[in-house]
Parts: sequence; C-alpha cells; structure tokens
Amino acid sequence: MLNGRVAAHTHDDIGWADRLAQLRMADALDAEALAPVARRLVAGVAERPTVVDVGCGAGGMSVLFARELARRGGGTVVLVDATPELLAEAERVVTEAAAGAVEVVGLAADLADPELARQVPAADLGWASGVVHHVGDQQAALHTLAGLLRPGGMLAIAEGGLEIRCLPWELGVGRPGLEQRLLAARGEWFARMRAGIAGSVAMPYDWPRALREAGLEDVESFGALIDHPMPGSDLLREYVVHRVGWLSESAGEWLDDGDRAVLASLTDPQSPDFLGHRDDLFLFGAKEIHCGRSR
Repeated sequence: MLNGRVAAHTHDDIGWADRLAQLRMADALDAEALAPVARRLVAGVAERPTVVDVGCGAGGMSVLFARELARRGGGTVVLVDATPELLAEAERVVTEAAAGAVEVVGLAADLADPELARQVPAADLGWASGVVHHVGDQQAALHTLAGLLRPGGMLAIAEGGLEIRCLPWELGVGRPGLEQRLLAARGEWFARMRAGIAGSVAMPYDWPRALREAGLEDVESFGALIDHPMPGSDLLREYVVHRVGWLSESAGEWLDDGDRAVLASLTDPQSPDFLGHRDDLFLFGAKEIHCGRSR
C-alpha cells in the first residue's frame, strides 16, 4: 500500500470524523445495492484500470471496486479524502478487500482544490458519492473531477435520488408523520449549509446537464434501490438510531418543541420509546448515479 499525504482541509463545517461509525454502518447496509453499480462501472473501462474515489469516506464503495478489480485481474484504487480518520479507515478496509490483488493508494486531498489533478494519478474511472454538493462551486468541482480522467475515461457521481425512509408513519408517541417533518427540516439545514460554504455558487440545473457542462459526453443516469424491509437486523436498528439522532442534531432547530422531545425519547436507550427496541424499522430509498465519458 502506498501513502501520499498532502495538506488538506474541510470547508463545510461538518465533523466527518465524528460520523465514522454511521458511515461504516451505511456502507454495510448499502453494499448489496451498490455491488452491481461497481460491477457496471468497472465493466465500462479498460482492463487493470485506475479507479479514483474522491471523498471516499469510510471506503465502502471502493471495497466493492477493489473486489471487482481483483475478479477482473487487478488494477489500482486511489482513495482521496480530506478527513484523516476517514482516509485511514478507507485504506484499512479497501486493502483488506484487495487481498494483495489490487494496489491501494491513499491521498489526503480536497475536491475543492483546483489543483487536485496534479496530486492524483490519471483515472480510467472517477467516482464521487455525495461529495460534490459539499463544495461551494459544484460546477467547478465537476470540471476538476473531469480533469482527473484519461481520454475516454468515465466519471460517475452519486447525487440525488430518493431520501432514505426508515420510520413508521405513526410511532405511538408524538404526532404522526415525524420522519416527513424531520426530512423537511433537513432540507432547510441543507440550504443553509450550502449558503454557508465559502464561494457558494448556485447551480440551477440538474446533474446530467452539469456533467455535460464539465465537458463529458455519453451522459446517462441510473438508480440503485436501497431496500431493507422490516423487521430488519440489529445493524439496521443501530443505524436508524444513529441516523435519526444525527438528523435531529443537525436539523432540530426547524422542528417544534414537541417533535424535539419525541426525538430525544426515541434516541435514548433508557426510554421505553427507544427506536432500538422496535421490530418495525426499515430502510427504503434510492441512490441516483450520473456518469459520462471524457473526450
């Protein structure tokens, strides 16, 4: 395993290292749905390719890329993240999945850096999941990602889709429809987060057009369904508790006192309303993947 460390910083005022446990759980729960995505994308590029995962998080998608590369005869996975704790975890799990058949490279760097291409090997496949919307100028970030590609290389981003649902409409405490109000509050949080990023620029069009504006062609979109029906596993219940707690912490100010009190009860292991005791939790949503090729 190679390691390249350069100065990097985060700029969206989110404590990503504190979310490592939640990211690990999400990776485990998403793996079944995303494995076909990794297979489809790797099948569309050259043999023994270089795959660059920008904003790799805890490494879940690159684990799937590494497994596909190993199955197809090898290649290189380059992990890029600005949070040291996430990058270290990604290097650990991807190296384990690579089992010596795939080279793994870790780079501490930030998508917001317009010089990123000078730090990262040229990519046959570039991947960025839920990352571009954390950069002030999203269109400029896509130009940066497109600039990582070799001629004929593919860029794929996961942005948008259907927001995950995990709670019954009526919980037996508080008013029905809590999750819908919580997601609406998260929308308000997201708008403020975007406005607060230095150099924030509006992008009043959707991702396929943005990829074309970045100079890519043969642009297409497809979805990956996340579907874990009730009663769900212990992992699912633990993830839901983390997710609801995180949403409450980040977006609770847009809720009324009653909803905040209910959320506190739902995420308290000592409460009779604790979500971890329920057998009717689930996960249902979809990730949207948009991809295009360099000329």
